[in-house]
This record gives sequence, C-alpha cells and structure tokens, in this order.
Amino acid sequence: MGRTVMKYSVGMSLSDFDARLLNFAERAPRSLGAREEAIRAELGISPVRYYQRLNLLIDAPEALAEHPLLVRRLSRIRETHGKL
Repeated sequence: MGRTVMKYSVGMSLSDFDARLLNFAERAPRSLGAREEAIRAELGISPVRYYQRLNLLIDAPEALAEHPLLVRRLSRIRETHGKL
C-alpha cells in the first residue's frame, strides 16, 4: 500500500490518517476478531500495521495533545502488558 512511515517530532501535527486511526481506537470493538475485521474495513490496513502505527502514536506528543485520555490509557496498557 506504499504508506510512508513518519516519526513525529515536536511541533508536527497529526496526519489525517493518524487522526482517523486514533478516532477508531477510541471506539474500536472489544472483541479481537471484530476489531481486526473493523481495522481492515474502516482503515484499509492490516491489524499488524494498525498496531505498529498505534504504538508509534502513543509516544507522539501530538497524539497526546489531541487524545489525552486515550493515549494515556493505551500507554498504561502497553506498560502493563508489554504490547498492544
């Protein structure tokens, strides 16, 4: 699918895709099967790519500024479980 992988630096804003990804993460189905199906249907990417990007966004100050509760919750989950 040829997406460019971007790292975030201070002052950058979220891309439209990253904003969509975070909005999806806020309302994603709880069940793993349903979530993976929704990732493919709504975002058009594989679940592996979704989790790779989500992990990068958890560390992005811009994501924290836009979605503080979500990013903090996901960060705690990642710290507790070692991954998302």
